Amino acid sequence: MNSLDYGFSWIALHGRTSALIVGAVGIAAACRICLETEQAKLQRAERNRKKELRTLADRISTYGRNVHQRYPTGDVVVSERDLAEQFRKRPDDVARALNLLLGEQKVQRAPLNGYWKLNV
Repeated sequence: MNSLDYGFSWIALHGRTSALIVGAVGIAAACRICLETEQAKLQRAERNRKKELRTLADRISTYGRNVHQRYPTGDVVVSERDLAEQFRKRPDDVARALNLLLGEQKVQRAPLNGYWKLNV
């Protein structure tokens, strides 16, 4: 019997104990969230924002590579608005992600305002 089967059978045999364990874990998680300091909440929110921004930047870069594979002879030029609609994000979030990619030299500003050339 593997460990997963053993775990399920233990839960089935010890229903009340399992419920108590799940309840205790839930209460501990709720207390941790409630007792978290404002500074810790702000730091967690900032980490989440940076992680989402990095994810969006990676998605934009992948999108540029995919478009370039489909049309290999030309440059990939996109607008912030089109990317925002494509990824269902706010245009200012897309602009921040593009500025992040600009620092990594994965994009360049196009002559038209709001347009970017993706380096693939």
